[in-house]
Amino acid sequence: MADEFAKGFGILVTAGLGWMTLAGWYTTPSFEGTQLIGAEPTAATFYDTIALLLKDILFWFAILGALTFWVVIPAVREARRAYEGEPES
Repeated sequence: MADEFAKGFGILVTAGLGWMTLAGWYTTPSFEGTQLIGAEPTAATFYDTIALLLKDILFWFAILGALTFWVVIPAVREARRAYEGEPES
């Protein structure tokens, strides 16, 4: 169980840091206003478009990756153990 927690936490921290970096660069119009969740720039170059796509991918990877290792994998293991009739360790 500890290795699933470490893997999920590593995914959450790494992808979260990448998301915060890209969100800080592209969706922070000013430090007095909305930060990290502001409007995305409309006139974007090819590299800006790739970075904005990567920002969205990193956000969902952080959320779904952590939930996978913290909830889905342990639940599947418990269900398999219950189905096979093994006692809890």
